[in-house]
Amino acid sequence: MTAKFFERLRERAVQIHIANHVQARLERGDKLRIKLGLDPTAPDLHVGHLVVLDTLRAFQDEGHTVVLIIGDYTAMIGDPSGRSETRPVLTAAQVAANAETYFEQVDLVLDRTRMEVRHNSEWLAPMTAADILRLLGRATLQQILQREDFAERIKTGAPIGAHELLYPFNQAYDSVAVRADVEIGGTDQLFNLLFGREIQKAYGQEPQDVAVFPLLEGTDGVQKMSKSLGNFIGISEPPEEIYGKTMSIPDQLTEKYLRLISGLSPAEIDSTLKLKPRDAKAALARQLVKRLRGDQAAADAEEDFNVKFRNREMPRPIMYLPIERGRTLVQVLQHFNWAKSGNEARRLIEQRAVKLDGALQLEDAELPAGEHVLQVGKRHNVGITVG
Repeated sequence: MTAKFFERLRERAVQIHIANHVQARLERGDKLRIKLGLDPTAPDLHVGHLVVLDTLRAFQDEGHTVVLIIGDYTAMIGDPSGRSETRPVLTAAQVAANAETYFEQVDLVLDRTRMEVRHNSEWLAPMTAADILRLLGRATLQQILQREDFAERIKTGAPIGAHELLYPFNQAYDSVAVRADVEIGGTDQLFNLLFGREIQKAYGQEPQDVAVFPLLEGTDGVQKMSKSLGNFIGISEPPEEIYGKTMSIPDQLTEKYLRLISGLSPAEIDSTLKLKPRDAKAALARQLVKRLRGDQAAADAEEDFNVKFRNREMPRPIMYLPIERGRTLVQVLQHFNWAKSGNEARRLIEQRAVKLDGALQLEDAELPAGEHVLQVGKRHNVGITVG
C-alpha cells in the first residue's frame, strides 16, 4: 500500500521536495507529522482547499498524523504570497470569528480523531521583542526579497509593508513549533514551505519535506480561487449556490475540477468527460454537492437549477449574443444598458441583483469564456456567448 500511496501522491503533486526522502520514510514505515496551515482571513473555506484536504485525508488513512494549524496570529499580518498589494490588516476579533467557522468545514473531509488542531498564537503571541529578533536573525533580507511577489513589487515600485516581511518567518516557525515532517500547500506557497526547512535547520531540527499541489482557478476561469477575489465556491455555501456556481465555470475547467476535487475515481472521471460539455459540468456540480452535502441535497440542487433554467421558470434566452473575451461584469451590464455608469453597475452587484448561470455575483470580474445566462433582478436576463 505504501508504494501505491506514494505514486498517488506524486501524481497529484506539482513538486515534492525531497521526493526520494519522503519515499524512503514511507517505505521504512515512519509515522509522519503532516502540516497544513490555514489563515482565517475570511469565514469560509472554498472548494479549492479540497485539493490539499483530500491529500491530508489520504495521509490519515495511511496512519500518519495531520497537524492543522489555524493561523490566527499570521492572519493578522496577511500572507503576501501572490499578492501585488498589501493585504488589509485584520483585527483579532475578525480573525477569531472566521477561525470558528473552519472546524465544521474541515470535518467534511478529515477525521478529527486523527488530527491535531493548533493555533499559531500559542507560540507566536508570547514572543518577546528579543525572541523575534533571534528569529529574524536566522535568515537574511536577501533571502526574503527573493520571493517572486516581493521582487515584482520592488520592480514596479509598489509598496511592501515592513510587517509583511515577518510572515514567512512566522509560518516557518510554525514548522519548528509542531516539529513538522512534511508540509503541504498550493504552488503559491512553495517559497514559504521551503523557507520552513531553513528555519527548522537553524533550530537544530531535521528539515521538513515539502509537497505543493495545483491551484484551482476560480469561477472567472482566470485567477486562482480566492475568498478575497470573490471568485470562489464556498464549502459551506447552500447546495444551490455550490451547484449554480459550478455550472458557471468555463467549460475548459471541467476536467481540472473533476480530477482535483470531485472525489471520483479515474474511471468515473474518464466516463464523465465523454459526455457533452454541459452534461459533464452538470455531473461535476452534482458530485460536488453530493460529497459536501449528501445525495438528497445534490438531487434537490440539480432540480432547483433545472427548474430555473431548463424548465424555464426563469425564461431561457431564445438567442445568445456575442461578448468579446476580456469584458468584465460591470462592462457587460453597461453594454446592455442595465446600468448607466460603472458606479451604478457596481451598486447592482452590491445589492445582490446580478446572477450568472443562477449563481449570485458579488464582485466585478472578467466573464469566463463559454455560453452563459446573465440575469439582473427578476425581469432582465440575456444569453451571452463569451469568446
